[in-house]
Amino acid sequence: MTKSFTQNDLIRYIYQEMSASESVEFVQALQLDPVLMQEYLDLLGSLEHLDHLFREPSERIVGQIKGMARSSKGLEKV
Repeated sequence: MTKSFTQNDLIRYIYQEMSASESVEFVQALQLDPVLMQEYLDLLGSLEHLDHLFREPSERIVGQIKGMARSSKGLEKV
């Protein structure tokens, strides 16, 4: 009986969170299941795309956060 893998398993494999034996089983499943392989490649592509996105907030957002920090309206009295 072969194990069916989920999206969560794909993520665990990519982030190397599987045991060695589970990784071997997963690689075998990738080789035998073209649908699983395509999902894996799609997820890798999405992660690569995310790496290229901006990782810092815009100046407008930073300004709004600083404004709220200076305002007593944004703070709760303790």
